[in-house]
Parts: sequence; C-alpha cells; structure tokens
Amino acid sequence: MPTIPESDLLFLIHDVARLMRTRADQRARAHGMTRAQWVILIRLNMHPGMSQNELASLVEVEPITIARLIDRLEARGLVERRHDPRDRRVRRLHLTPEAQPYLALLQAYADDLRRMLSAGIDDETLEKVTTALLTIKDNLLAEKREGAKAG
Repeated sequence: MPTIPESDLLFLIHDVARLMRTRADQRARAHGMTRAQWVILIRLNMHPGMSQNELASLVEVEPITIARLIDRLEARGLVERRHDPRDRRVRRLHLTPEAQPYLALLQAYADDLRRMLSAGIDDETLEKVTTALLTIKDNLLAEKREGAKAG
C-alpha cells in the first residue's frame, strides 16, 4: 500500500480543514454554542429570510437537523421564524437583534484565526494561495454540475 506524504495537497487540505473545525468547535463550546449554530448565524446574516430547506441545502445537512438547530437558536432568542407572505407553508428565518453580539464575536474570532493562519506568510503568497483554493473550489463545483447533468 503506497504511503501518502504529509505534504500531499489532498492530505494538507483535509488536515487543515479538520484542525480549523476542531478549533471552531472548541471556541463555540466555550460560548455555549456549537459550530453548526455559528454557521447558521453567519449564513442568516449573509442571507436573511432563507427558508429552513434552503439553509439545510446550503450547509449540507438534513432539514430535520436544521430544524433542531433553529429550535435551539430560537429558544435563545437569536433567530425567529416568520411566515412567508407568498406561501403560508414556508417559514423564513431571520436573526434577532440579540444575535448581534454573537456576530461580533464570530467576526473577532474569524479575524484572530485569519491572523494566526497567515502568520509568517507574505501578502503575495496569501493571494496566490487564495486564488489557487478558489480555482480548486471552482473545479470541484464544475465536476458536481457536470455529474448532475449526466445523472
């Protein structure tokens, strides 16, 4: 069985993502939340008024999982469900003003993490890495679109 060197691109991307998730899990727990709840707050801040199904698709979890996470955020007064004026069956998700301190906390955490991740890396290199990762993401999304067309 061939061994994969630790400098292999696939290994590195996976390992860096795992380490970032672990770090975010720890930080979220320290604030009485989960990383998944943080992701929901960020997504709703970027796209207010999404439905639970739209949000579930965006964060790639089952709708029942989103419903439970939203229930917890709603119980904390951070998210509210509102009826869709065009379709009474749909409930739109909105952040409440009480979510703002959490968003500020998330922004500060993201800024700290970005500084820590980029320590010792010059701006030109960071720009090249970002461009390369965007290209990798585009390649994966193109493959997904092609697979959907073929299927």
